[in-house]
Amino acid sequence: MATVLAWIGDHPILAGAVIFAIAFCDALIVLGAIVPALPLLFAVGVLIGMGRISGPYAVACASLGAFLGDGLSYWVGWRWGARLYGIWPFSRYPQLLDRGSVLFRRNAFTSILAARYIGAVRPFVPAIAGMARMRLRRYLLASSVASLSWGLLFLAPGWVLGRAYYVVAAVAGHLVIVVGLLLVVLAIAWACVLYTYRWFAGHADSLLARALDWSHRHPVLGRHSIAVFDPSHRESVSLALLAVLLLAIGWAWFALLLAVIGHGEPLAVDLAVHDLMLALRNPLADHAMAALASLGDWPVLAPACTLVLLYFVWRQRWMAAAHWLAALAFGLALTWLLGTTVDVVRPPGASSGFGFPSIAVTMSTIALGFFAVLIARELPGRDRVWPYVVSGVSVAVIGFARLYLGAHWLSDVIGGMLLGIVWLLVLGIAYRRRFNRSFWIKPVAWVFYGSLAAAALWYAPRNVEAKLAKFEPPPPLPVLADLEDWWSHEWMLQPARRNEFDDELRWPLDVQVAGPLAPVQARLEAAGWRVQPQARWVQAMSLFDTDGDPDSVPVLPATLDARTEALLMIRDVPGAHTRYVLRLWPTPVQLQPGDVPLWVGTAQTLHFHHELGLVVTWRPQRGADPALEQVIAPLRNLPHAVAPHPGSQLPVLRVMTDAAGAATPAVMPPRPATPAPGPGAGTDRLPAAAPGAARR
Repeated sequence: MATVLAWIGDHPILAGAVIFAIAFCDALIVLGAIVPALPLLFAVGVLIGMGRISGPYAVACASLGAFLGDGLSYWVGWRWGARLYGIWPFSRYPQLLDRGSVLFRRNAFTSILAARYIGAVRPFVPAIAGMARMRLRRYLLASSVASLSWGLLFLAPGWVLGRAYYVVAAVAGHLVIVVGLLLVVLAIAWACVLYTYRWFAGHADSLLARALDWSHRHPVLGRHSIAVFDPSHRESVSLALLAVLLLAIGWAWFALLLAVIGHGEPLAVDLAVHDLMLALRNPLADHAMAALASLGDWPVLAPACTLVLLYFVWRQRWMAAAHWLAALAFGLALTWLLGTTVDVVRPPGASSGFGFPSIAVTMSTIALGFFAVLIARELPGRDRVWPYVVSGVSVAVIGFARLYLGAHWLSDVIGGMLLGIVWLLVLGIAYRRRFNRSFWIKPVAWVFYGSLAAAALWYAPRNVEAKLAKFEPPPPLPVLADLEDWWSHEWMLQPARRNEFDDELRWPLDVQVAGPLAPVQARLEAAGWRVQPQARWVQAMSLFDTDGDPDSVPVLPATLDARTEALLMIRDVPGAHTRYVLRLWPTPVQLQPGDVPLWVGTAQTLHFHHELGLVVTWRPQRGADPALEQVIAPLRNLPHAVAPHPGSQLPVLRVMTDAAGAATPAVMPPRPATPAPGPGAGTDRLPAAAPGAARR
């Protein structure tokens, strides 16, 4: 899929054929049931919003493909009629046509329109219309309206997201990736729990028959297992499911434990995920992930678990209370024992975490999972899966957030999940075998989930700063360099652009400052600039106030090498919706003598934009940017020079604010700025001051 989308972005005209093919295949009978058209068209919509493809052209191609695909399915139904039921796959799965038939019988014209938006029946209703000999003129009218509206609506969400992409991505592009990864993790957790449960439920009878046959052929072992798999027992299906899962997940957990212990160092996947998450750190995601990671802490879990235990004692549900207490107590003991006995290598600079397995993830899995075991048996039929889905999604969120913060290796999180599942399956089997008395689950569910939500809302926001301080990314190792060499030529070794995945986000790094930032801040403030504190989620919500004053909309933070700005300064242009912005980030470079810090940054001109009437934001100006001139003017009395960077051919301002370093006699003599061809030419009109001049 990624290759297809990359090709579409590089060939916007020929992409029409690919969009047509996607929509055409999605509409074909049978084939449409397996083509992932929705995610593909969503991604195409994102490319439209980002300006890679013409919107009307893409809509026309998608609508035409859907119209012709439906037409071919209509012809197949007209040509073969009821004989389709005798052709595979309909001979094996007649419900594929039956679902569409039910919809078609209710209202033929409306069904053509509605089926376009219902994935389960979309490829089959046109064929059913042909089988029913629906008049061609009436069918074509309904199909053309359905195809055009489908092309617009299925591309629209991605289109809007693509337009809004630069609202956030232009200053916090990593946030988009973090949110996307979180959604993928949630989708995987939801699908794994839901479809695993449904598969076992659908194959329960055959599994029980095989288990009983095995028990009869092995009387010694079978005598102990037949009670679990006895179909006459009320809970045999659930017990069989729990037993099979226990064997499979227990084997997986012990295999992971052996791999972690035997490897002697972090697994390759652990290092890869840790480095990826470290590279994605950004201020807006940091606070959200810190709050989500707090959901697995004891101040959130303990009140809910305690209230459930007290409820069981009050209602004299002694068996449930005993198993609930055993689940939590022995789970905590097992986790603590493994954490103290299994030595896991931490990465350099890690402040905490990295215990195998993760206690927070393990206890969240046990608490949420075993509560699902307690209440699921009281729910009717297919509803029994939803407590497990809630548990799986919640634990996935906690695990992902802790991975993002660098609190654990991936193997710690997966090991915690598997250990928790193994233990709750053991107790689940024991509880189901010993307890057949039903109870009213609504009060205890309100007690557990309500207290869990209340504790999370109270504790998580208050713990964000402490969590971020605990898991602050380790500083990079210092790189020593000579101050004079930096001034003369090594400034060109600093990156020319911000290291982002999108070319439009790779802003030129056209400012370098050696020394403390206070002198720069003071001179800019005297010239009308002001410091903007880092915007948080509360301030970022003003982006959705399309009627608000531009002055109330903040400039969102940006990152460089997973670090946010050390200094963000703004100057408003009177009478225009324009701002000049200076962003400065720390570097690992320490200039000698004196351990002088080096900062790199960018000067930008931002314009106020409305995006599709949905959000407002400050967007960087494209092309030649006058913001650097606005930064240079207040800093003229500091030693400075301007010259084009060989990597970008754009002018770079370098400034010295360190008095001790500037007073060193051995520092560089005055040098004239050397013009370079291209956009950097002409910058020598700004004199290069001697670093020792204009100091006092």
